[in-house]
Amino acid sequence: MEYFLDMPQHYAKAENAKYVLIPVPYDGTSTYMKGAEKGPQAIIDASDSIELYDIQTGLEAYKSGIFTDKHTYSFLSPEKMVEEVKERVHYFLQQNKRIGLLGGEHSISTGAIEAFAKLYPNLSVLQIDAHADLRDSYNGSIYNHACVMRRAQEFANVVQVGIRNVCTEEKNSIIPENIFYAHGICGKTEWMKKAIDRLTEYVYLTIDLDGFDPSIAPATGTPLPGGLLWYETLTFLELLFKSKKIVGFDVVELCPQSESKITDVLAAVLVYKIISMMEKFN
Repeated sequence: MEYFLDMPQHYAKAENAKYVLIPVPYDGTSTYMKGAEKGPQAIIDASDSIELYDIQTGLEAYKSGIFTDKHTYSFLSPEKMVEEVKERVHYFLQQNKRIGLLGGEHSISTGAIEAFAKLYPNLSVLQIDAHADLRDSYNGSIYNHACVMRRAQEFANVVQVGIRNVCTEEKNSIIPENIFYAHGICGKTEWMKKAIDRLTEYVYLTIDLDGFDPSIAPATGTPLPGGLLWYETLTFLELLFKSKKIVGFDVVELCPQSESKITDVLAAVLVYKIISMMEKFN
């Protein structure tokens, strides 16, 4: 597919779109399974299977227009990638578009978060993820996917949900009241309000698909057992959207598998759910 969702082409044109999806097919610093550069197109392709009416919100959010960006990146280095993404996000922010990024590995979030932080000085970042991603540097780069939330802390207040993998180095960068470990929230709901209360008014939402349990989202570069399930995540997101202003988002770390499209579809549905919640609550 050329653009997200099987919708009439009129709604996919930039001049008619309230929303912009920016595919960033980058996989330059992944350290386990490669293939995240194929994630954005896999999400777009899987979106062909989605109905345009969203049951949860009762909306056909596509009617507000969703443009899928066609920009080509050079990706000469992690540093260059971050700068290019920042510039692209800034370009659409100047047009007052509502922006989501399709990854690609998690390092693509860094440039986007920096761009949003310039527009929203009191920005918070809500991270759903299996990994803390708080290393200051990894494999010779401060823009490695393992460093994305450490960089985000330089620009914003960061709240982390679903974390279940942390290295010793990262412990010094953890803010205890801002992290909600998977083992501590499993089977509970009271954590949701506590996490949202740690956020400021304006929030950038970043979702690494390995934040989900691999039983429902196996196709990620670094899957880990014990993640979030679908409906508890949607319950949390709905409460989030009702409570805060979500100014932008990304869905990252899809590593497509040829034998199964389950995670591709989950990611595509998630993107449309986020847009639908933006439309209804923000």
